[in-house]
Amino acid sequence: MRKRIVVAEDDPGITDVLQMILEDSGYTVQIMLSGTEVYQICPPLPGLLLLDIWLGDTDGREICTFLKSQATTHHMPVILLSAQKGINAIAEEVGADNFLAKPFEMDALLALVEQYMN
Repeated sequence: MRKRIVVAEDDPGITDVLQMILEDSGYTVQIMLSGTEVYQICPPLPGLLLLDIWLGDTDGREICTFLKSQATTHHMPVILLSAQKGINAIAEEVGADNFLAKPFEMDALLALVEQYMN
């Protein structure tokens, strides 16, 4: 059974690349283009959420804080994606499990994903 990853990113170029890389590596990928969609995540939960900090309609930091405060989603791994400086401190502040700075290398993405999906 393929493991599911949700990608919450509003940049179509980035979502296309992430989807291609992850699906080629054997994962099922669900794209969410808005923060509103991410708030709707319910069981069965994905194995991992890749969450952009700057979504068009919502701040990914708020989403992460919310998900980590809920009994049904607090254990779901969340990796923040951002080109913003200080992403490591932001990830720690909002309870994210990890972070990936943009632009990122494909190998770095896959290594990080595999930590949480295997």
